[in-house]
Amino acid sequence: MARHLITSALPYINGIKHLGNMVGSMLPADVYSRYLRQRGHDVLYICATDEHGTPAELAAQEAGLPVAEFCARAHEQQKAVYDGFRLSFDYFGRSSSPQNREITQEIARELHANGFIEERAIRQVYSNTDGRFLPDRYIVGTCPHCGYDKARGDQCENCTRVLDPTDLLEPRSAISGSADLEVRETTHLFLLQSKLTGQVEDWVAEHADEWPVLASSIARKWLTEGLQDRAITRDLEWGVPVPADVWPELAASGKVFYVWFDAPIEYIGATKEWSDAAPAGELRDWKSWWYEADETVRYTEFMAKDNVPFHTVMFPATILGSRRPWKKVDYVKAFNWLTYYGGKFSTSQKRGIFTDVALELLPADYWRYFLMAHAPESDDSSFTWDLFASVVNKDLADTLGNFVNRVLTFSRKRFGDEVPAGHAAGEAEERLGAQIAELLADYETQLEALNFRKATQSLRALWSAGNAYLDEKAPWLQVKTDPEAAALTLRTAMNLIHLYAVVSEPFVPTAAQAMREAFALPADAPARTLDWVDAAGARALDAVPAGTPFTVPPVLFAKITDEDLATWSARFGGGEQPGSRHNVGTEQ
Repeated sequence: MARHLITSALPYINGIKHLGNMVGSMLPADVYSRYLRQRGHDVLYICATDEHGTPAELAAQEAGLPVAEFCARAHEQQKAVYDGFRLSFDYFGRSSSPQNREITQEIARELHANGFIEERAIRQVYSNTDGRFLPDRYIVGTCPHCGYDKARGDQCENCTRVLDPTDLLEPRSAISGSADLEVRETTHLFLLQSKLTGQVEDWVAEHADEWPVLASSIARKWLTEGLQDRAITRDLEWGVPVPADVWPELAASGKVFYVWFDAPIEYIGATKEWSDAAPAGELRDWKSWWYEADETVRYTEFMAKDNVPFHTVMFPATILGSRRPWKKVDYVKAFNWLTYYGGKFSTSQKRGIFTDVALELLPADYWRYFLMAHAPESDDSSFTWDLFASVVNKDLADTLGNFVNRVLTFSRKRFGDEVPAGHAAGEAEERLGAQIAELLADYETQLEALNFRKATQSLRALWSAGNAYLDEKAPWLQVKTDPEAAALTLRTAMNLIHLYAVVSEPFVPTAAQAMREAFALPADAPARTLDWVDAAGARALDAVPAGTPFTVPPVLFAKITDEDLATWSARFGGGEQPGSRHNVGTEQ
């Protein structure tokens, strides 16, 4: 089977992330990883906290902690939330790791040796009040393109345009708020992207037709506007240091690499972290995933649209300029925004539902399913409490949860704690099997194509087919005149439950586990695992034979009540001020 390398955009360290971050990278990557593992592929899903740069220093300053200690604590806080969401990372690393430092410095040396990095004297903003040069994210002001008054010195989060600090109107220090700024001369390293333009264009042309329009159009727009040489160092205390063996004066002055230079390299760094963390006796070859792997590994990246330029232009330029055979991305799955009542989720403005708070309200499966059912793929999508409740109640509680509960409860009441036998399968079961096989094939097609909204529609159709079959056969009536017919219906329905446990696992893993564990299958039964169901198995619906003991699990999904909606709406409003107690600093 194929080897699949999967990465999701690194969540920034400056606070617990909101649902928009979750649906825009980590969750769809997890769904896809789970699906591929079930299909028997060799999967490596890598992510990490992005810990360098200005926001980390500002967040640590606000928290009153040394930046290294702040990042260590924040990493553990984020990891706990992602564990709560059942994200199945093979490794969740840290961009401040020694491995990332080593690989970043080595790639910088290679770029320099190949003539793609040079020192340049530039004029940079200096804050007289703070007594220091201000890196781009230490400067905020008004975007000259869209008028957004909280734009940062490297990018406007409103229109996503890349900026230089001197582009901002009415600039001020993000540290002190002072507007007492002046421009002084200093020296930085520049990545000569202009010399790599042709190579990046050729690479994008070779791959982008396969990508979603959102990703390919952003990459091509950047190339059309022309690649500019980019400063890749900053005046910060926290970051990957410039290697002193190549740039001794810059290293002595405390220059570190720009966070957007070292952060994508952390995909490689985190894989080496995974390799180095192997338990005794286990060999993990990190280089086989990243080095000379173009023909052996399929690499898929997941990210929101604001991350696309860095991953489809800047990072490829870095890798191409190194002249080393590092693996480059094959497929970029980009997402639009999930909005909160029409306004953008924002860490810095504490607007939206944050992932730690979401888990306090409801278990992860509720959020996982809703977010994928309304993933912002073709355009932005909006979160509202009414929509969330409608989806949960209709799809999860009524369609899936109610089916499982009424089948198992009724069968136990009428036939005891073992799967009943009844008649041999008949015409209705044959039709159902053919329908399930067809729906499963469509579900697989959508997941293979990374069409998550369509995949959830196909999954819901599979659940609905079981309800339609149950309503057609009406075992509560059959049992009065033909108990064996009722037993056949219930046995078939129980096999549907087992099938649902398998195919629902990528989206609702906790519910899938409960459905699977409802049946006490023998230890050597193939159906004990969550391996995928093939077309023949879908048609036969016989993985759980008569006589198999079963239990009735707790209610899989509780309905959201009007009282719940009233409470949550009062607490979070229409997007004006909800947030998490952990959110500090500015948004990455």
